[in-house]
Amino acid sequence: MSGLKVDTDTCIGCMACLSACPFNALESADVNGEEKVQVNSACTVCGACVDVCPVEALSIEKSSDRPVHATPDMASYAGVWVFAEQRRGKVCSVALELLGEGRKLADKLGEELCAVLFGSDIKGQADDLLYYGVDKVYLIEDPILEHFQGRPYSKAMEALVRKYKPSIVLTGATAVGRNFIPRVAARLRTGLTADCTGLDIEDGTRMLLQTRPAFGGNIMATIRCQHYRPQMATVRHKVMKEAVRRDTANGQVIVETLPEDARDPRVKLVEVIDAMESTINIVDADIIVSGGRGLGDAKNFSYIEELAQALGGAVGASRAAVDADWYAYSHQVGQTGKTVCPKLYVAVGISGAVQHLAGMSSSETIIAINKDPEAPIFDVADYGIVGDWKEIVPAMIKKFWQR
Repeated sequence: MSGLKVDTDTCIGCMACLSACPFNALESADVNGEEKVQVNSACTVCGACVDVCPVEALSIEKSSDRPVHATPDMASYAGVWVFAEQRRGKVCSVALELLGEGRKLADKLGEELCAVLFGSDIKGQADDLLYYGVDKVYLIEDPILEHFQGRPYSKAMEALVRKYKPSIVLTGATAVGRNFIPRVAARLRTGLTADCTGLDIEDGTRMLLQTRPAFGGNIMATIRCQHYRPQMATVRHKVMKEAVRRDTANGQVIVETLPEDARDPRVKLVEVIDAMESTINIVDADIIVSGGRGLGDAKNFSYIEELAQALGGAVGASRAAVDADWYAYSHQVGQTGKTVCPKLYVAVGISGAVQHLAGMSSSETIIAINKDPEAPIFDVADYGIVGDWKEIVPAMIKKFWQR
């Protein structure tokens, strides 16, 4: 087995490694009357302690054995799959984004791009997916799949993966994708990288490189799934371009049936209610006006709402504003909220923390309004206005209503 090893004969008990360990996995222990270092169960084998040991008493022992649950024949897995999420019988835009990226990955591998579609009476949507460069669409139609339910969706996807053995499975990092795809990964005993913002194929190994923000968005980590298949990832909405619809379709729709053990959802779906029937979903909006902590009070979001209405856009909010209960979480933009890519993003009273920038920096045009000229938001803004929003925003509202 792999792990951190301590040579107690060499260890001099200086304890320099304790402060170097970020996980508190090392501790002092009495070994035959001498103070030595001991490893506990918190060790992640990161190797930070090995570098600081002055006498080289610490080492990482690597095992050549395959993991217990490693895939016995990874060469039998091929193809890039995209879960085509649908709501109310219409394929969501995040699926089209993944098809565009999936086509690039499939072309690099020289393999097929396939879509997976679940629903009820949606054969037309399956046929339409073939116009987006898809080689095959795996379709399961059943009344129980009309609206999302975790157990039926998980069982259906698991059955398809076991039967056809794709090498890569991608889904949107949406409420649906985040709910059921981890269950599928657990049942298949494979890895899953969540909230990816970049995908690529590694030269030589042909493995999927899955890039996502880590440590609060301060670094970008690239993750590989070396020993297991399929390689699975959820991908953030609005970070990739949608696939372009083609004039012709050359693929085929393969109809499958829902597994019998998926017909017991264990949870009764009573009603589906749209959370924002009278407002624009920020993910799909071309114009977003967002407010932050700089507004000073929840009541001041009325100015953000009016400016958004005057522009024909949607209302967004920073995490600080949401955490203060000034606005609903469904409007939160950022790493822990929603990723957006509108044509115009107006940030009012938002300083520009890295977590917020991760969710909106890809917007086509960014206008920042902040009284602090050193606010990080100005580093990504195309246009910056330094001043009091209480003077600027009302003037903007008046001007845009006069159009």
